[in-house]
Amino acid sequence: MSRIEEKLNGNGKALVAFFTAGDPDMSASKEIFSVIEKSGADIIEIGVPFSDPLADGPVIQAASHRSLKNGTNLKKIIALVTDIRSQSQLPIVLMTSFNPVFVYGQKTFVEDAVKAGVDGVIIPDLPPEEAEEFLGYANEKKLDMIFLLAPTSTPDRIQRIGELSKGFIYYVSLTGTTGTKSALAKNLQEKVTAIKSKVQLPVLVGFGISGPEQAKEAAQCSDGVIIGSAIVKIIETHSDPAERNQKIADFVSGIKEALTTNS
Repeated sequence: MSRIEEKLNGNGKALVAFFTAGDPDMSASKEIFSVIEKSGADIIEIGVPFSDPLADGPVIQAASHRSLKNGTNLKKIIALVTDIRSQSQLPIVLMTSFNPVFVYGQKTFVEDAVKAGVDGVIIPDLPPEEAEEFLGYANEKKLDMIFLLAPTSTPDRIQRIGELSKGFIYYVSLTGTTGTKSALAKNLQEKVTAIKSKVQLPVLVGFGISGPEQAKEAAQCSDGVIIGSAIVKIIETHSDPAERNQKIADFVSGIKEALTTNS
């Protein structure tokens, strides 16, 4: 059983927290990881910056640009994970576009990532149809490949992703800006329930969850939530490290508390 599966095997609702590596810099990233871990996150997702990301909104795109300007690359991020692993056993997932992996070399990336202590990887622009080579390396080295599902995913696609994914399934709850909370909850519950009836893995909900109430709502029908932009926004708007760390701690622990009272 992988470290991710072990963590998700409990009865509570999981909290996955995301930040972009190298924003504002690498030493801050190590500190931010520690703050998020101490504040109750179950899994930490580290974003690999890329100049032309597929799934990122403006907040994470801006973080990527800041990070790239600092010279962040995949090799440095893998070194960061190695460094973090000397102090933490929390599951770590890298979220990256396929291009940096392709340039690095798929086989070498998997080997180096696993050696550093990476538990899973999310590559939004590598669909199952094109992932055969990467999956071969990942499965061999027991690196969990986490695929995404969306509200538009067909039953066949859901089943396929359910068979190929390891660790958990990332459900992208793209809801747009309209609709009341009750309409959103109804739609989300319907979609997630349909997915859970077809897959064995935990289903976590991400995209657009910005506070405790939304997290609690999303967790009622899923196995947990993924929080990204809200944390990245805190990092962007607080240049003082002590203040930034306190804001992150308050935010993450607030989400965790909402999930704990929900489960």
